[in-house]
Amino acid sequence: MKKKVLFAVVFVLGLIQTVQTFAQCSICTKTTQQMGDGPARGFNSGILYLAFLPLALIAFLGIRWWRNEKKNS
Repeated sequence: MKKKVLFAVVFVLGLIQTVQTFAQCSICTKTTQQMGDGPARGFNSGILYLAFLPLALIAFLGIRWWRNEKKNS
């Protein structure tokens, strides 16, 4: 139980930290610089939001596979 709570806390803290990162390629950065600061932040948050679901699914499947392999060994 403690491991699950610790994992959840670390996961949430990691998500909070990723909002501060830059998720734009160079072309998107130049485009958003022309729009201004507010839209650029929204665009960056949108990129991170869209990237979260596939990465979360890959992590979930990887953890499930790893636990299953660990049980069978």
